[in-house]
Amino acid sequence: MAQIFPRWSNKLPPLMAGGAALLIIIVIAGFWYYGSPWYSDVGYRPRQPVPYSHKLHAGDLGLDCRYCHSNVEISPVANIPPTQTCMNCHKIILPQSEKLLPVRESWAKQLPIQWVQVHKLPDFVYFDHSAHLNAGVGCFDCHGNVAQMEVVTQQKPLSMSWCLDCHRNPDMHLRPREDLTNMNWVPPANQKDYAARMKKEKNIAPPTDCSGCHR
Repeated sequence: MAQIFPRWSNKLPPLMAGGAALLIIIVIAGFWYYGSPWYSDVGYRPRQPVPYSHKLHAGDLGLDCRYCHSNVEISPVANIPPTQTCMNCHKIILPQSEKLLPVRESWAKQLPIQWVQVHKLPDFVYFDHSAHLNAGVGCFDCHGNVAQMEVVTQQKPLSMSWCLDCHRNPDMHLRPREDLTNMNWVPPANQKDYAARMKKEKNIAPPTDCSGCHR
């Protein structure tokens, strides 16, 4: 009896099964990516009330992050600098600049500048800036190279899995205190030895249980 289907059609079922499996993987990967902070949060760059350039101040001029965010080593919160901090310099430098008009108005009216927060965590997450900096985690690790940003942009997802990856293996993120704000720091060849010493001296044991961040 003559065959109804040609011999090559025998390859269709495995090809169709493989194609269906590949399609399912692509759909799942798409949902994972487009529903994750890598898509929804990374790249967030809100317009600020004052065109403040971190590249100019922290990069070209070399201002230390802690001049403006002065409480970051002693407080859970990285404080937004008050207008007084801006005016420390701009009473003398570019005092008539049109770009700095909102700063002068804030100073004259004694009203804070309404800066827009870039890096946001959910209310149910507890994060302590001082604990991380005192352990040796630098600004770059969470915020990226801010010293090269004209406009601050979120570089990391700040997701739970991203935080846990660091908590489980913090060795490559621990740096000397004098390099906390150094955006060009790279781990040296003996980083593993340094990290082991620091973890012992400072009793660094990042929590990986729920109560570490959810209180």
